[in-house]
Amino acid sequence: MNAPFDTVIHGGTIVTAAESFRGDIALKDGRIAAIAESIAGGERRIDAGGRLVMPGGIEAHCHIAQESSSGVMSADDYYTGSVSAAFGGNSCFVPFAAQHRGQSIADVLATYDGRAAPNSVLDYSYHLIVSDPTPTVLHEELPRAFARGITSFKVFMTYDLMNVGDAGLLDILTVAKAHGALTMVHAENNDMVKWMNRRLADAGLTAPKYHAVSRPELAEEEAIHRAVSLAKLVDAPLFVVHVSTRGGAAIVARERDAGTRLFAETCPQYLAFTRADLDRPGMEGAKYICSPPLRDGETQAALWGHVARGTFDSVSSDHAPYRFDAGGKFLNGADAPYPKIANGMPGIAARLPYLFSEGVVAGRIDLQQFAALSAGNAARIFGLSSKGSLMPGHDADIAIWDPEERRVVTLEDQHDAMDYTPFDGMTLTGWPVTVLSRGAVVVHEGRLEAARGQGRFVARQPSGTGRMRGHRAPEFEALRAEGHEIAP
Repeated sequence: MNAPFDTVIHGGTIVTAAESFRGDIALKDGRIAAIAESIAGGERRIDAGGRLVMPGGIEAHCHIAQESSSGVMSADDYYTGSVSAAFGGNSCFVPFAAQHRGQSIADVLATYDGRAAPNSVLDYSYHLIVSDPTPTVLHEELPRAFARGITSFKVFMTYDLMNVGDAGLLDILTVAKAHGALTMVHAENNDMVKWMNRRLADAGLTAPKYHAVSRPELAEEEAIHRAVSLAKLVDAPLFVVHVSTRGGAAIVARERDAGTRLFAETCPQYLAFTRADLDRPGMEGAKYICSPPLRDGETQAALWGHVARGTFDSVSSDHAPYRFDAGGKFLNGADAPYPKIANGMPGIAARLPYLFSEGVVAGRIDLQQFAALSAGNAARIFGLSSKGSLMPGHDADIAIWDPEERRVVTLEDQHDAMDYTPFDGMTLTGWPVTVLSRGAVVVHEGRLEAARGQGRFVARQPSGTGRMRGHRAPEFEALRAEGHEIAP
């Protein structure tokens, strides 16, 4: 081949969600131009040295430069967040753009554009969090966001300032379905959690370890069942984020087997840590406060089983970085009760090394599953049509992994704005050594080569939610038989 390629990656094992083979990849103008057994030329030649050449990771669940409903700003902006993601093997990410009560969608997106465009070293898009589904938002603003290429909306079934209620969720599901968008849901029963919080407070049980008690497994399981039922009523696709329980995962597996248009993820923290970590000395347990909370060892084993069986489409970080100081976790005081401690854990750089080490190296999943869980499924489901696969014409988003490198996780390796990592001291095998985004080298052999702001906003296609049968409510079918149409 004599084409004047910009870059040729040679001497590696190419890994996709379907296969592995020895070969070279040629890049031109930010896209994959050719894949062959051997490719000559290239203005820049990168020797993969027998390492694994895989699709760059797509981090599809992270909180970057985002205020919580209580007004706490996450520690990472779009520069530190994207740099951390890149060192973790990612070439693209999709953080949340959060609407709080009273805000217009246009104002929200303008705010996040101002935060992302000048700073991100990776390509990015947004999931739009909807907390105030007014008629204007539903019928004017969300369709405009969709037309711009924002094709996923997230809603909450908990937190008083974010909870849209069942009727609001039905309205959002209906609008999303009409436009080919995907609704994501944080599923926990709000009243169960509030009732538990009151009982624990009355008993004086407010240390970090009681956070896990306050959000029972049943709260997640009931809410997942309810969210799925609402989605089935209007036959809309649904994505359940951060599943943390055996019962919740079982619901997802059962409904997927039945053909429900349902997608789901779990997160490394639910596979790596347990509620015992919340009971560390002093306030150290606050580092492990996240929602849903950490569970137990039996749950970990069950969740790994669901990862292996394909219940989950992705293992996402849910990176929610709040520093272990008065500006983050302890905004409400150094001895704040657990409901007043900022809720979330960092992990955007550790996600894929952990999944590779404890998944692939430990024999729980194979390389093809890793490629799907880390990139391919997210690209398909969230409409990133030019990413997530190594094939000619796709964006040259590539990660080269050394499957044998053993490293002890340190805070410095995270390259974020945090003052701790929950993975600190963990020995992992398998690390990304080179990451390219649209053909440009972002990270190479431990060095950042990207410029601030070189990432681009990616307008996504309608959600690629597959060919699941879906659910046809018989009541709507009866109305249709009479010539009436009230469902989307």
